[in-house]
Amino acid sequence: MLESQITEVLEYQNNYLKQFSTGTPREVLNEIDLSDTHVKILTGIRRCGKSTVLHQLMEKVDNFKYLSFEDPRLSVFEVNDFFKLEKIFEADRKKGMFFFDEIQNVKGWEQYIRVLHDQKKRVVITGSNARILSTELGTSLTGRQISYEIFPFSFVEYLRHFSLENSLENFSDYLQFGGFPEFLISKKQEVLVQLFNDLIYRDIVVRHGLRNPKIVRELGVYLATNVGKLFSYNKTVNHFDLGSANTVKAYISYFEDAYLFFTIPLFSFSMKQQITNPKKVYGIDTGLIGALSMSFSKDKGRLLENKVFIHLKRIGKEIYYFQQKGECDFIVSMNSKIESAIQVCYHLTSENIDREANGLIEAMKILKIPNGLILTYQQDEIIEREGISIRVMPVWKWMLE
Repeated sequence: MLESQITEVLEYQNNYLKQFSTGTPREVLNEIDLSDTHVKILTGIRRCGKSTVLHQLMEKVDNFKYLSFEDPRLSVFEVNDFFKLEKIFEADRKKGMFFFDEIQNVKGWEQYIRVLHDQKKRVVITGSNARILSTELGTSLTGRQISYEIFPFSFVEYLRHFSLENSLENFSDYLQFGGFPEFLISKKQEVLVQLFNDLIYRDIVVRHGLRNPKIVRELGVYLATNVGKLFSYNKTVNHFDLGSANTVKAYISYFEDAYLFFTIPLFSFSMKQQITNPKKVYGIDTGLIGALSMSFSKDKGRLLENKVFIHLKRIGKEIYYFQQKGECDFIVSMNSKIESAIQVCYHLTSENIDREANGLIEAMKILKIPNGLILTYQQDEIIEREGISIRVMPVWKWMLE
């Protein structure tokens, strides 16, 4: 690109920044330390608020240099153009930290970030693909970067954004509509459908050079329909013309890289058992997945289970499911140390309490887990089973603890 073209984009974006509202402070801000020289990486699904977090971080520093590569005029920006950009920054006497938004759009970007790091410059970048950011920086900046995952609004952020009180009624809306800021303002389903289509085409089909976007989209809808359920790669092959289980596995990994879906394995001390057994799939956001699957949006139990999963994911937990004689929804660990077993049930009744409690207790006994929890929509009590005390509490209260 010509320097004049880059300058034009810079001026446009800087004028936009002056009018940009940084919105509700996100919880992740408390975790990010800008004082050291580690490259800070903000990753997450499109439209979840990464750019907003970037701008909120920019407010914390006196001087900064900023460029967003989402601008279509930068589609031909190449790695060597970074040095033209730096020349423009210097001419404008811009000093301070470097902030780059959606930097993965520039092929070879990690080479320039390494140069900045070697010069002891402080850098913050965002990107929408987990694998590209981790693999590319992994070879260039091993041990020199810290990653932070950005999610759609948590329940706390949702309440704060709309100045709402903690209540079951407000949680009910959050459960249904999810946490994508743009959708929460408009409540237009087409916002979520368009987001899904953008993810399919831009972050999966184009990025991985796939030839059949229709099948990729159908697989995404299929996963949305089966959120919270067990699935196997071999059985999924039967639903789609994808050739082999390895192809299905690759496609699902693309969904995970784009932060649209996540899979969790069976808990086992055997890595082979974790790999060979069916997995469970969850979506990034209940509002988005509900827009793709009517059956999911009407199933309050799976909505609740998915919301619990995303909260655990947001706070950095390692998550598995348990299955032997009975089932337990989540085995939660941190740094490979098991912390708790969690069962999710929309409403405990005399008909389902044995199944829910027995699966939880079995997991607790076998894995020697002291803490057992049944999360519900609104029940709050302590139950005693087989000499074990189990806390039953509403998901919204648990999220606020």
